[in-house]
Amino acid sequence: MSSKDALEKAYEADLDLVMISPTANPPVCRIMDYGKYRFEQTKREKEAKKNQKTADVKEVKMSLNIDTNDFNIKVKNAIKFLQNGDKVKVTIRFRRMRELTHVNLGEDLMKRFCDAVAEYGGSDKPSKLEGRNYAVVLSPKK
Repeated sequence: MSSKDALEKAYEADLDLVMISPTANPPVCRIMDYGKYRFEQTKREKEAKKNQKTADVKEVKMSLNIDTNDFNIKVKNAIKFLQNGDKVKVTIRFRRMRELTHVNLGEDLMKRFCDAVAEYGGSDKPSKLEGRNYAVVLSPKK
């Protein structure tokens, strides 16, 4: 149908002529109430945004000489965060410069921590030393 006939039909029905696919040959148009269509579309987008969950990054900080019970509590908190679907950044702080000479102890502690939470999540990248902090980001398992 010609665009002139389509415009007349849309005007008679008190609706809008909306071009759906302008690149098609011939272009595809639809007669609809465009205001109602936009309203329903924004309503659907708001509903989809409300239902989606954003993954936050929670942080667990430890020192090099952490006690067993404190370590267990940090592991328990990290597991809780991973079960909620959040990412966990695990940071080991080297407070003194003489602790930085024993980076291997920090690596062992980080390995122990990662093994403790391995059932709930794992790291995508290896842990790395950032200044005085030794850090890794753990993401939850699907």
